[in-house]
Amino acid sequence: MKQQSMSTRAWVELTGLALLWGGSFMSFAIGLQELGVFTLVAHRVFWAALLLWVYVLWRGIPLPGTARLWGACLVMGFLNNVVPFSLIAWGQTTIESGLAAILNATTALFGILIAAAVFADERLTARKLLGVGLGLAGVVVIIGLDALRAFDLRSVAQLAILTASVSYGLAGSWGRKTLNNLRPEAAALGMLTGSSLIILPMAYVIDGPPTLALSAATWGAILYISVGATAMAYLLYYRVLTIAGSGNLMLVTIMISPIAIILGGFFLNESLPPTAYAGFAILAIGLLMIDGRLFAGRFKR
Repeated sequence: MKQQSMSTRAWVELTGLALLWGGSFMSFAIGLQELGVFTLVAHRVFWAALLLWVYVLWRGIPLPGTARLWGACLVMGFLNNVVPFSLIAWGQTTIESGLAAILNATTALFGILIAAAVFADERLTARKLLGVGLGLAGVVVIIGLDALRAFDLRSVAQLAILTASVSYGLAGSWGRKTLNNLRPEAAALGMLTGSSLIILPMAYVIDGPPTLALSAATWGAILYISVGATAMAYLLYYRVLTIAGSGNLMLVTIMISPIAIILGGFFLNESLPPTAYAGFAILAIGLLMIDGRLFAGRFKR
């Protein structure tokens, strides 16, 4: 079967999703100056879940109606929120927000491999395998063989971001398989409710009791990542998942990286080594090859 095609509407919504998520890396960097990793993640999912509860009840949108669906939402919250958000936030205590976004683009690599193992209409082809190989080569360039041999804290932080990408990839296929029959608003609400139930006690035990005595910049970062980059973004996420498929949805990560790099450089004075840009270029070529729109004709010929 052919790869699921992308409509113009899907591309527009995918671009909006990239813009919302592109700013989340800078917001994490700002929030981590005052908050612990798990407390920041708890702020992100709890306020987003609360906002969606108000919205869903106001609109009269049907909630997940069975224990099985709520259980699927709990798993989705763990895979798509708790694990990746925590790993990315922890990684950003050591590495730049732009570099974290670049490494997060590997979500598409893992997503396409996992989707191919689960869904018949997302099977692997020679073109996709070559794209995955190029993408992994780009990751090696980004991290650097010397960093892997030294295996210092910076190396561990980069590997943490890659692990987050694996979790995102699992979540994409899990969501398509178990939550397809839910309305996007209900699916997002269920996921964020599940992740809140998991992360709130973790944050209290690990980081201690939360405080509201925070700077305006930190509250601004919390507002952005909870309302814009989470509540609003996941409404788009499930819509694109439904109309474009989990493999195509993973391509949003290639669009996020340039946004995060620009914001990190302009507002946080971050600068990345040349190998990061070179590796991202290789990774981007691999992702475009997986997508197939630029290379499918050449492979047919």
